[in-house]
Amino acid sequence: MSSAQDPPAELDVETGESRSWSAFATVTALAGATAAVVAALVVGLSAAQALSLLGIPDPGPLTTYGLPAIRALADLSAALTVGSLLFAAFLVPPQANGLLDVGGYRAVRRASNFAVAWACCAALLIPLTVSDTTGQPVADVWRPEQLWRAIGQIDLAEAWRTTVVFALVVAVGCRIALRWGWTPVLFGGAILTMMPLALTGHSSSGGAHDLATNSLILHLVSAAVWVGGLFAVVAHAMRGGAHTDVAARRFSMTATIAFVVIGLSGVINSWVRVPSWDELFTTTYGRLVLAKVAALVALGAIGYLQRRASLPALTANPRDRAALIRFGGVEALVFAATMGLAVGLGRTPPPAPTSVPTPAEVELGYNLTGPPTAARLLFDWRFDLMFGTLAIVLAVLYLLGVRRLRARGDSWPIGRTLAWISGCVVLLFATSSGVGRYSPAVFSVHMGQHMALSMLAPILFALGGAVTLALRALPPAGRGGIPGPREWIQAAVHNPVSRFLTHPIVASVIFVGGFYALYMGGIYDSFVDSHAAHLLMNAHFLLSGYLFYWVVIGIDPKPRQVQPLTKLGMVFGSLPFHAFFGIALMSMTTVMGGWFFRSLGLGWNNDLLGDQRTGGSLAWASGEVPLVVVMLALLIQWSRSDAKLAKRTDRAADRDNDADLSAHNAMFAELAKRDREVRK
Repeated sequence: MSSAQDPPAELDVETGESRSWSAFATVTALAGATAAVVAALVVGLSAAQALSLLGIPDPGPLTTYGLPAIRALADLSAALTVGSLLFAAFLVPPQANGLLDVGGYRAVRRASNFAVAWACCAALLIPLTVSDTTGQPVADVWRPEQLWRAIGQIDLAEAWRTTVVFALVVAVGCRIALRWGWTPVLFGGAILTMMPLALTGHSSSGGAHDLATNSLILHLVSAAVWVGGLFAVVAHAMRGGAHTDVAARRFSMTATIAFVVIGLSGVINSWVRVPSWDELFTTTYGRLVLAKVAALVALGAIGYLQRRASLPALTANPRDRAALIRFGGVEALVFAATMGLAVGLGRTPPPAPTSVPTPAEVELGYNLTGPPTAARLLFDWRFDLMFGTLAIVLAVLYLLGVRRLRARGDSWPIGRTLAWISGCVVLLFATSSGVGRYSPAVFSVHMGQHMALSMLAPILFALGGAVTLALRALPPAGRGGIPGPREWIQAAVHNPVSRFLTHPIVASVIFVGGFYALYMGGIYDSFVDSHAAHLLMNAHFLLSGYLFYWVVIGIDPKPRQVQPLTKLGMVFGSLPFHAFFGIALMSMTTVMGGWFFRSLGLGWNNDLLGDQRTGGSLAWASGEVPLVVVMLALLIQWSRSDAKLAKRTDRAADRDNDADLSAHNAMFAELAKRDREVRK
């Protein structure tokens, strides 16, 4: 399991191993203590103000100071879990047989320990949150029957309970994972475990909470990747792990992206909560925002200095880890203090709004000025930080790949580029234009968005061939080289999970069945008021549609080959189910999500049943457009396939001087000769 690059460093010499682990444990403990103390101190300065504004009795010093301290430890444990799994999945290579190497194995085991600590902190935060919300001391809410009843009534406490379960699942998964293929899955699971908390708190309520929540998700994930990855790289360097230079270079690029995302998302979140420049200097919340900005600038400066000092040293001598450890240790401690400051900021009430929000603004995060006319759908934009950003990033990455191919003299079909960019435009328009603005409040607009995300954008993406482009543009690792993004893409395409998902029946069921489960199964009606549910719905529409059309008309390599007649059967087989779904919506006599739509107080949207029938007619009619596009794409692909086969046959004939044709003519000549001899 050791690497030939730096064999002495991977040998577990007991004394050196123990010393390096003790040093890392000391740094981690010091960082945890720093985060907890800073969080408690900051909250101590603003706790009285928060309690007086909310009108809640003082729950006692244990809750007042213990809750932010434990929350800081929970956030640090979450970051260390995420960073350790990031390290094992993408920063160091596995063995040639797919098993984790020593560095990756250690990182996964550390992630398991940190996930357990995360779960323990989350469990402690449940009674502390109940105490903080009710104003009762922890001793009074600790009784199981009272605590369990209170959890269901307090969103934040329920989020912590969900976090406990998810974190324990990640911890168990890390304990049993030995192959590299599981580390990206566990990394995604750790990110998912952060979501319950990201979707609650200040950002999930009040005006512009859609922007605030989306920016907070990006902010928290980027911060966890940055600080957790930093700890993982420093731990690997302290233990003399192999490929430290590779891990440091890859993490440097990751940290740079995280720094940009943290800065931009922090600006957006602060702008939502502190709309006035004066409030940055005159309110406690605003001054804490400025302190956090200063901390971020300091972290960026330290990261820049580390990049200039440690990366050249590692490139020249992979054993020279002194600068990396020195700067990394300082950066880790500053990060810990910043996380404590962030916890204190989250516990501090933002400035009071200057106006009373409307019911629509409370539920949606913004106002709607009138019915969804054509002009409003086209021009009344509200940028979606999640899917709008995704559309822009996908377009930029694709164009960079095309530019790299052309720079080295290779060609790339213009039709594929147009298809992919058109898909990005559809994704951007469906989520950030007036369509995205009105879709949470008007069912017919929501259904139009659904059809665009599941049946139009995926077709264009499938015809764009992004996987093929990436495989051609990205440099291969080479024989004995360190696997990189190109190898990760190949591993994602050619694995048992992808093979299962691309089975024609499975892809069809996921694509069509999602319609019925979401709307006929009551999911939409139950979660129509949830911002998180709308994010998940849009993600499902896009991914399930892409999976289906990737199998049917996709030009990228697939884990299984599907015959043309089977592809045609998938398309025609899905049509009746799609048509019946639209008819079922038009025939319903009850309004899905009617309780939510009425709560918005939109006087121009009173005919909810008629609007739902309009949405059903959109679903019924929209199936024809994809059918035409898919049929044209299949015909073109089949004709090109026949042309390629004919060319291969002609080339084969040229190589053997038309041997098959000569043999065929010789056979008939011999038969004619025998016939003449018989007649004689």
